[in-house]
Amino acid sequence: MAALLVGCGAPGGLDGDLVDDWVALPPPGPFTPAAEVCHEADFADAVPVAAYTPVDCAAPHRVETVHVGAFPDGRSEPPPIASAELRTAFADCDNRANGYVGDNWRAGRIRLAVAVPSGPGWAAGSRWYRCDLMEVSTAEAAATVVLRTGSLRDALRAPSPLRLGCQQTRAGRGGVVETLRPVDCAERHDAEFAGVWQAPDRPYPSGSAEWAPVYDGCRSVLARFASLPDDGDLAFRSDMVVRPPGAGRWRAGDRGVRCYLWLADRAVTGSLKGVGPAGLPVRTK
Repeated sequence: MAALLVGCGAPGGLDGDLVDDWVALPPPGPFTPAAEVCHEADFADAVPVAAYTPVDCAAPHRVETVHVGAFPDGRSEPPPIASAELRTAFADCDNRANGYVGDNWRAGRIRLAVAVPSGPGWAAGSRWYRCDLMEVSTAEAAATVVLRTGSLRDALRAPSPLRLGCQQTRAGRGGVVETLRPVDCAERHDAEFAGVWQAPDRPYPSGSAEWAPVYDGCRSVLARFASLPDDGDLAFRSDMVVRPPGAGRWRAGDRGVRCYLWLADRAVTGSLKGVGPAGLPVRTK
């Protein structure tokens, strides 16, 4: 089985290896995995397995399968990353994952992966794709998969430690935000997760002009989050941090962009959700 890793990344394409090869799954011939089961193995570690051995989600695991779909017949090999078939599979997995956890999965420390049969499995007649979720250590690019117990079903339907909220930024050279670290909103902080903008189906942005619509989309998300007018004054009320998928994930169909409200000039306590113009006045300097 080959696993297509679709974790989050940065504009520079920090999305890691996209395809890991697993050994062929016995018995020979077409094989279809089960949905709503968990797995001990972590695709990101490229650990080979000798057999398909799902476990109960109450046991320690790293991967949870939320849905299994099927590719149409007609291809002689598994669909490549940028193919229409794989983008369609990702869109299906995206929707299934959102329904499974109770919100957009990107609103939490969660990664979505799409697994497809290996070359030999495809030749034997397998046409499935697997929609897998994993808890990760951070929503940033350097995430690792967490060994957890318990299902991710409804994990974001109510308040949860998995849900993204207030953040403290760490800036690098030139004042650019390098990382975001989750903090309790009662602590002083300078950023907060505002929501997800769904980008249109276009090629991965390659220049400032192509990135501009991404930032405009996140500004609208920020305006809704903080109950602000979505107008020209918005840029003078708050800065923002934009975390799009990496280039590889984008080609595979991931268009979900995480958007963060950022106060580059001060820190606050408490959430800024719904604070309105009085809570984020237009800055004059």
